Amino acid sequence: MVIFKNQPLFVLMLGITSLSMYIPVFFSARLDQWLYARTFFYHGTFFLIICVLLGIAFSSKRLQNKIVSNIFDLFCCFVILPMFMAAPLNHLVINISFFDAYFEMLSSFTTTGASIFDNNDKIPDVIHLWRALIAWFGGLLMLIAALSIFQPAGLGGFDVYMQKQNSKDLKTQIKRANIRSRIFKYTILISPVYFFLTILMSIILIISGDRPLVAVIHSMSTFSTSGISNVNGIDGTNSGIIGEMIIVIFLIFSISRFMYQQDSEGKGYRRLKRDKEVNIMLLLIVSIPSLLFMRHWFGAIDISENFDFFTALSAFWGGVFMVMSFLTTTGFESKYWNVSQAWSGLGTPGIILMGLSVLGGGIATTAGGVKLLRVYVLYKHGVREMTRLSYPHSVAGAGNKARSFRREGAYAAWIFFMLFIVSLAMIILGFSFSGITFENSLILAISGLSTIGPLVNVAGDGTLYYSNLSDLAKAIFCIAMVLGRLEALAVIALFNPNYWLK
Repeated sequence: MVIFKNQPLFVLMLGITSLSMYIPVFFSARLDQWLYARTFFYHGTFFLIICVLLGIAFSSKRLQNKIVSNIFDLFCCFVILPMFMAAPLNHLVINISFFDAYFEMLSSFTTTGASIFDNNDKIPDVIHLWRALIAWFGGLLMLIAALSIFQPAGLGGFDVYMQKQNSKDLKTQIKRANIRSRIFKYTILISPVYFFLTILMSIILIISGDRPLVAVIHSMSTFSTSGISNVNGIDGTNSGIIGEMIIVIFLIFSISRFMYQQDSEGKGYRRLKRDKEVNIMLLLIVSIPSLLFMRHWFGAIDISENFDFFTALSAFWGGVFMVMSFLTTTGFESKYWNVSQAWSGLGTPGIILMGLSVLGGGIATTAGGVKLLRVYVLYKHGVREMTRLSYPHSVAGAGNKARSFRREGAYAAWIFFMLFIVSLAMIILGFSFSGITFENSLILAISGLSTIGPLVNVAGDGTLYYSNLSDLAKAIFCIAMVLGRLEALAVIALFNPNYWLK
């Protein structure tokens, strides 16, 4: 264990990536697909040798315990590791360049789920398994990094917990934080839960009627919020509405961090029902489908006087599933989403799903977007400011923590929101420069920064595909995915000289 603690995060992740290549080896060997088995075996063994050599080189070097160094390691993992992951993919899939394979693997590793493969039926199952596996490891990496790296640095959504009296000691807190120990601590705490829940969901989906491979891939895609599928999404499954209900239940892990770990007082699960992120999620999955249902219902009345209760219920469920799926930046599309539109004869605008994607899930989860806690903090600050307009000399209660939410927390949330908007504008300009229309540029920018690749399938006009993008547009999208996964504040910290000073 001491040997591993002295290794950079990039070397450890390279070793995990190399070992994970043996999983497709066993899968392909079981199906007698020896070409795929040999390819993954050779690449995995070669990269494992490189990892051992790097480990030997770093074993005698004392690593820096600075948070910015670990953020830089995390940045290198997302930028460089997809090159290793893309090597077997580039060898096995014909008619794609290495950059396309890199794009595919970076999309999976950042849990974005944007794919250049328009028709999944023409891609071998082992490739889909490799994509889902990489996304699953990418989600686990973000869960660990959020609690071990971002939390002590006050990044990744934890900035809203900043208090004025604690902000002076933040520099000391960053210096004293033993990042290496925290990484191993949360790896041991989170990995078994993450693995067990994935297996549990796979078993439940198999019992519900899905094929084992489909169940495993959809389970890994649910917990990583990548939306990767080998059967073109939910439409290709056999579990039906039961499978959709199972996915919705397990997507709660992308809303609240208390589902994976206890808080500092050991009351994580007891605080779950009072978690503001969960409360906002419940409000959204009730209000938005209800409004869509009423809109569709009145549209159906205008078209026909007949009322089909089952169709109406299916339309309502389609709204609930889509809100939960895109709020967690997963991107699975319900079988009943088209039913809800066909029932009323009206097309539901994709701007609603785009807005949900921007809101995102919970902090310290695998979801992307702005994060619900930041939205809640800005809401509380707005309510307080409106109260002060009527009662200028009023003093708000609810304790120091609530006051810090409305002041320092709101300030940090507003800074991040502005950085998100600026990043969104710059990415849109980049896509427009590459020749893409403004509407499609907006969809692609939100898809990349919110790490929800399947958004283009439901928010666009049906003519937008990742395979049709130019290399320049794909490069811009890669930048958006990395920026959306690490968040702008963490990337800016890499360029802050104060973080690098001894």
